Amino acid sequence: MSFGDPNNPYGQPPQQPQAGPGYGYPQQPGQPAQPAQPAQPGYGYPSAPPVGQPYGGGYVPTQMPGITRAAQILVGVIALAHVIIAAVYGVALAQWDESMRQADLTAEAEQYADLGKGVVVFFAGLAAVFAILGLVLLLQYAKGGSSVRVCSIVYASFAIVSGLFALAIYLLGLVIWVVSILVIVFCAKRASAEWFRRPRY
Repeated sequence: MSFGDPNNPYGQPPQQPQAGPGYGYPQQPGQPAQPAQPAQPGYGYPSAPPVGQPYGGGYVPTQMPGITRAAQILVGVIALAHVIIAAVYGVALAQWDESMRQADLTAEAEQYADLGKGVVVFFAGLAAVFAILGLVLLLQYAKGGSSVRVCSIVYASFAIVSGLFALAIYLLGLVIWVVSILVIVFCAKRASAEWFRRPRY
């Protein structure tokens, strides 16, 4: 008697095929097999998108784009220009009283002179505020979000207006105009928008 004989009733039973995905239960008709779900790392939280892969319609930049870096530098140029403007107004204020004394003005003329001095003080303070705001924006480019981009566009728009009052200072207003327009254009580019919209983990 041989156990290798397939007709032997005392031999080893034939091997059964492995059970399917239903663990021995047949699939119900009309129900497709469930696809295997990929395991999610981090207890159900999706992982961060890989670097350089699409995110929200764009790509996740790993370094500040060149056009955004140029906008950052130009914001610094605008801030520096307003430092110069504030310094020029400060020198004018320092010499104001001495000039008025030498002019030997009448009482009515002195009132107008004091009014002019108040205007100069206002513009000097405004230039100083613009310089400080530009410095703050300059430092936020590396880690700031979309609000930094919006504020840069608004800042450059107001700088165009402030450039009107600086045309007499060695054509500094013209420089402010050109640089401010470039900041608006560079910040409006898609590369800059993706940089400020990038996810931060």
